[in-house]
Amino acid sequence: MKTQLILFFSALLISTGALAQTTIRGTVTDNQGPLVGVNIFVVGTLDGGISDAEGHFSFVTREKGEQTVRAVLLGYEDFNITADLSTLGALDIRLREQATSIDEVVVTASTFSMGKSYQFKKMDALDVVMSGNSCGDLVSALQTLPGTQKVGEDGKLYVRGGESEECQTFINGMHVLAPYSTNVEGQTQRGRFSPFLFKGMSFSLGGYSGEYGQALSSVLPMETTDVAEADKLGVSASLVDWNVGGTKAFSRSSLSFNASLTHMGLYNAIFPDRCTWTRPYRKLSGEAQYKVEISPRTVFKSYAGYDWTSVGQRHPDRDLAMGEHNVYGNATLNTRFDGGYSLFVGAAYSAMIYDVESARVAGDHYHNFRNELHLKADLRKTLSNALKLSAGVENYLRGSEKRYEATGYDLHYDLFAAHFDANIRIARGLFLNISSRGEYLDRSREWLLMPRATLSYVPNDNFQMSLMAGRYSQTAEDDFLAIAKGLRQGLADHTILSMQYNSRRTMLRVEPYYKRYSRLPLLVDGAYRAEGHGDSKGVDVFFENSSIRNLTVTAAYSFNDSRRLYKDYDVLRTPEYASRHNFRVTAKYSLGKFILGLADSYASGRVYAAGTTPYYNSLDANITYLAHPKVIVYASLNNLLGRTNIYRIEPDGTRIGATRDRFFYLGIFVSLKNNKAYDIANF
Repeated sequence: MKTQLILFFSALLISTGALAQTTIRGTVTDNQGPLVGVNIFVVGTLDGGISDAEGHFSFVTREKGEQTVRAVLLGYEDFNITADLSTLGALDIRLREQATSIDEVVVTASTFSMGKSYQFKKMDALDVVMSGNSCGDLVSALQTLPGTQKVGEDGKLYVRGGESEECQTFINGMHVLAPYSTNVEGQTQRGRFSPFLFKGMSFSLGGYSGEYGQALSSVLPMETTDVAEADKLGVSASLVDWNVGGTKAFSRSSLSFNASLTHMGLYNAIFPDRCTWTRPYRKLSGEAQYKVEISPRTVFKSYAGYDWTSVGQRHPDRDLAMGEHNVYGNATLNTRFDGGYSLFVGAAYSAMIYDVESARVAGDHYHNFRNELHLKADLRKTLSNALKLSAGVENYLRGSEKRYEATGYDLHYDLFAAHFDANIRIARGLFLNISSRGEYLDRSREWLLMPRATLSYVPNDNFQMSLMAGRYSQTAEDDFLAIAKGLRQGLADHTILSMQYNSRRTMLRVEPYYKRYSRLPLLVDGAYRAEGHGDSKGVDVFFENSSIRNLTVTAAYSFNDSRRLYKDYDVLRTPEYASRHNFRVTAKYSLGKFILGLADSYASGRVYAAGTTPYYNSLDANITYLAHPKVIVYASLNNLLGRTNIYRIEPDGTRIGATRDRFFYLGIFVSLKNNKAYDIANF
């Protein structure tokens, strides 16, 4: 009897439990068909199931009454339905693909990002050191990209028909007044900063947002490395330079230093050139960084650098002697707040002292002192996955003192700027950036308002197309501002169409562009006025392919048609620095511990009043040997064929070229203390 009662009540409980269960079933699809692997569950419980290959799912739950059922799949927006489970029939769930967050989209139109985005990464620090005949110079490595023009007599960046001064450099968002070291004509000027200092570089050829100003053609924003996690110590040596640097890592901060000496004395003795040097090129530099994570939301970075450069060259009528001191430092603070807000504040100081003995005639003296204080603050707010706003203010306080014999000037002026940017996701794959920048130059007492916009279509990781238009401004050079007090800022209006295809092994980018210049300095009746004008139009093409194992090939072609009436020009004509065609092809092949590189550069002739220069051509080769995980040996030889390239033609017909036809570089990089193979960065 007792056994029968137990069986009866057990059956009653089982039947009651079965009656209390509810079966949830249905199908999950998107606009392409059934979806497999979708997680469907009752919110707040462990009751749920997974859709099969046909999109079908079924599970039971003991929950009763009104409940929320959710369907979740990575890459899709969550589906939610709230209803009484007892009345819930078969569900027909249709998931919508999740739109990319505005913080995640990477628009690379007219920009080459290095180290910041894996989809479009083109260079890292090691690539810079071992790129063609760059010999570790960042600027030389950037000249392998389309849009740049070969101007061999100074080696600076000239972008899309613009002067070198139209390209401005920023470190951690702060302006650099003098990014190049000094040198004599015919000797390439090098960039002041080591590529190992930076974790990210975004070389923009035009169409940049309102955050960056005072650049008519292009900007080079660079971001320094983060707080180091391990100690480092490294040395390097070559025929022309010697370096030592290291990092001491602490729990939440790190301190780094680097010291470098460049001396051409030994190289000139081994490989003499066409010049007589009274003093070989020498450069002594040092730099230091301190970085600290004050909190998980706040990071402080500081950088300080100094370099001294000296060179002397014998001319038929005099002994030219040049010397320069350069100081640069900045400090920035980035912090994030609740609610999606972030704040950036920074300050940077630049100073350059430049002296030349026997600059024009024997015994004369030229002196120039330039300095700048740059202050900046930006506030950013991410409102949603579809809207991100930023606004900021900045101030440039500049001074310049120039003396040549009994003449000269003292120049001081203040430039205030403010900007507003909005990044908007209009629809899936369609993005719009609208920005505006306002500037006030106290010297001309003028306000400028410059609207800018970029419309981008990014349907997937492989293709994107952008249309950019905007206005950009820049103050005239100090010499013009000093003698024409009310000279207004020059303007450039950019229009760029960018099309890019990017797959795992192939990248193709085509960018036609048009720039219209106005209000450039022009000599009119013995005085400079903002009446100069011109335009620059062309197309840039970049191709990269690595389909063949261990081989990467790139090709960059730029066509530029540039004409100007400015400075002392009397007619509208092509500037002397502009070449119509620029082409560069490179190949890099990995063979065991060796990396072999070959590059060929071509530029069409440049037009001068006294004639047109012959075309420029240089075939360069380099070899990298990974001797040990902590030792790298690098050698390069530029202009293998020994072509005598002519850079310019003087009014009297004199042809100016390089002081030597070939340049050989041999360097060894040694990491004495780190835990990462082939990491030759001291920072």
